[in-house]
Amino acid sequence: MPSQLSAQPSATNPADLPATELLALYARRALSPVAVAEAVIARAEASEPALHALYAFAPEQALAAARASEARWMRGEALPLDGVPVTIKENVATEGVPMPLGTAARDDAPPSPADAPAAARLREDGTVIVARTTMPDYGMLSSGLSSFHPLTRNPWNLAKGPGGSSAGSGAAAAAGYGPLHLGTDIGGSIRLPASWCGVVGLKPSHGRVPLDPPYYGRCAGPLTRTVADAALMMRTLSRPDARDPTALPPSDLPWDDLDGLDLTGLRLGLVMEAGAGLPLDPANRAVVEAAARLLAEAGAVVEPVPAFLTQAMLDGLDLFWRQRASLDIEALEEARRARVLPFIRDWAAGGQSLSGAAVFHGMSQMAAMRDAALAAIRPFDFLIGPVSPNPPFPAEHASPTNDPARAMAHIAYTVPFNMSEQPAIAVPAGFTPDGLPVGLQIAGRRFDDVGVLRLARAFETIRPALRPWPVVG
Repeated sequence: MPSQLSAQPSATNPADLPATELLALYARRALSPVAVAEAVIARAEASEPALHALYAFAPEQALAAARASEARWMRGEALPLDGVPVTIKENVATEGVPMPLGTAARDDAPPSPADAPAAARLREDGTVIVARTTMPDYGMLSSGLSSFHPLTRNPWNLAKGPGGSSAGSGAAAAAGYGPLHLGTDIGGSIRLPASWCGVVGLKPSHGRVPLDPPYYGRCAGPLTRTVADAALMMRTLSRPDARDPTALPPSDLPWDDLDGLDLTGLRLGLVMEAGAGLPLDPANRAVVEAAARLLAEAGAVVEPVPAFLTQAMLDGLDLFWRQRASLDIEALEEARRARVLPFIRDWAAGGQSLSGAAVFHGMSQMAAMRDAALAAIRPFDFLIGPVSPNPPFPAEHASPTNDPARAMAHIAYTVPFNMSEQPAIAVPAGFTPDGLPVGLQIAGRRFDDVGVLRLARAFETIRPALRPWPVVG
């Protein structure tokens, strides 16, 4: 059936339009979901030979979904996100697509029998699923290095990595593979690639977005180019699902109420020193300090907060995660173990033969981080600070240190908020002298997801103009 809607609204490539604008254009019959899907597919086909952000790229299925969406719009039966392109991280199940978890040890993973909660909500609301996105082995690296997927690169500089473990999601968002991208985060895996790719990345309150299966600190959330698109996506993702026993009670939150936050007198705690891990790079420090000054000039009360994470907390959690990974890897037959990325095997080996006391102590550090983070925010409305201590690093490296003995040295700013179950967002704040993106992290009190989005939106309106989006391919 030929399209009955306009091909495109202007000279702007439809692949670059935010979801909020797409929905308005669809409603006026000024743009077709088919034209948008075609633009996103063309962008991906041009960029993927260099970027490698996608897994299970399905252009024909996406076009079929876009045609069905166009028909609903024409009938006046549009769904909440009807016709908006989306990508979904590989470790979030979609029916009929294998889920290798980024590792060649699972290169024969069977097709998933059903959509995971977040994928189900996106499909129910009419999104056009373009592809899944890449991740490193088991999601345990902040890079695009994987034994299963091709090496994912950063659109701003192909010599750099996008971060991870939502590597493909961050790269796809920055490269303009449509407006909405779903990632997961257990220690920074949404916020780190968002910062290094210059996009918005929200780690919601734990339980706000139902998961299957849930795990300590693990969340699913949006990576987008705008705060409004992240909020729009959360309206869908946060709907209940009985499969997650840790999910929060259903809440009708005002996801659309982003504008109008009065910064006057807002109490912001500025966390510049993490207390553990890598030192803060001067370029990242300069961008975050400039962001804090902008908020203070707009009326917020910005006060320094001493470091609240300790090296003992970070080391303990690292040992606990190593022990869990070593159990998973040792359970594999020898041939499969050999396919796991060597860096991951070396890192996990540090968890072998730990005593029960050591494992218990490591696990207890999650509670220690929780208590420290919640104590730090108590005098404030929000905490602000860096997302990462360093700019993007070489694409071929498994982590900023590229050292299994210090694999978690870069997550000290992000991981406490996973353990404390607080919402935290990365929002683009500026660039290094080399032109690489730097994000500002905003963390809110537990369950104040809308508040975090509102402050991020307020910052978005006062920050200096960002550089044009990168063009790949």
